[in-house]
Amino acid sequence: MNPAATTEPAGTENDGQQYLSFIMADEEYGVDILSVQEIRGWEPTTAVPNAPSHVRGVINLRGTIVPIIDLRQKFNIATLEYGPTTVVIVVKVSLEGGQKIIGIVVDAVSDVFSINQTEIRSAPDFGQDADLKFIRGLTNVGDKMVILLDINLLLGTEVLPDASKLTQLTEQLELSQPQAATA
Repeated sequence: MNPAATTEPAGTENDGQQYLSFIMADEEYGVDILSVQEIRGWEPTTAVPNAPSHVRGVINLRGTIVPIIDLRQKFNIATLEYGPTTVVIVVKVSLEGGQKIIGIVVDAVSDVFSINQTEIRSAPDFGQDADLKFIRGLTNVGDKMVILLDINLLLGTEVLPDASKLTQLTEQLELSQPQAATA
């Protein structure tokens, strides 16, 4: 076990940076816990016409319309039927002009761990054809290798309408659907 990587909560300045780890296709990934707003169980989304295939739709999160991205599809990993461990990690993506709130669908949440910057290794170079700029690095936590993602680089370039346009779109979609009869 790597003594510097712990699963215990950080309490001092020397504990390093905390990451939330999650699992997709038996691989473990980590995102900076400061970018995580909340974790939700999978729930159906409202599909957005002509959205990229990895965009599952949108949800209304306490009045904020949040696009939901299937990370398996974005990474070109075979899709999987959503199950009881499937979760949506709602993250804050920092942009030059502000923030976006985006949900990512993953297979399961794993753990929270702290890691020092010196224990993060660079991603291997796979040449110019492989776009790996969103990988912050690799690290070992116990006997597992964790791929650390830079959520801002991964999702910051998503071409998604802003929240007000998504709200208008979902209102239009709700109006176009027939209302259920009440008893």
